[in-house]
Amino acid sequence: MGGKSFGRPPGGAGDPGRAAPEPEECGGGGRERGRRRGQGQLEAQVLAALHRAPGPAGAAWVQERLGGDLAYTTVMTILSRLHAKQAVTRERSGRSYLWSPAADEAGLAALRMRRVLDGEPDRDAVLTSFVSTLSAQDEQLLRTLLDRAAEGAPGADRGSDEARGG
Repeated sequence: MGGKSFGRPPGGAGDPGRAAPEPEECGGGGRERGRRRGQGQLEAQVLAALHRAPGPAGAAWVQERLGGDLAYTTVMTILSRLHAKQAVTRERSGRSYLWSPAADEAGLAALRMRRVLDGEPDRDAVLTSFVSTLSAQDEQLLRTLLDRAAEGAPGADRGSDEARGG
């Protein structure tokens, strides 16, 4: 039917359509109601914890590193979403999984940028707008990276689209 309904904050106060939670909704204690933190913020915190791990880590380990105010099931949900986005990998360990980041911070940022671009109907307009706002230094770096990719240099991003005939 419609989108998910997360209900109203405790006491019925607040506008259900607001973008950010009230500060009292973000405190510790009590059950989780809806999203208290933005999904992107929570994903970033989970990824940061995995980057600090000495190796593949379980969801309980991640939960402990995030301060314990998140339910185990919430951590599992975030890890599963990150896995679907190819931002983390997982390997079986008994009946559970051990999780690892799939890339460094720069690689994950690039993945997010690519996902945003893939979700836009007018890729040309989005890229044109993005490139037109680059600093001269960033523009030069982009030109260098595109030249390397065209030459097939090691470390070049696999995202070059030669078939587009640009």
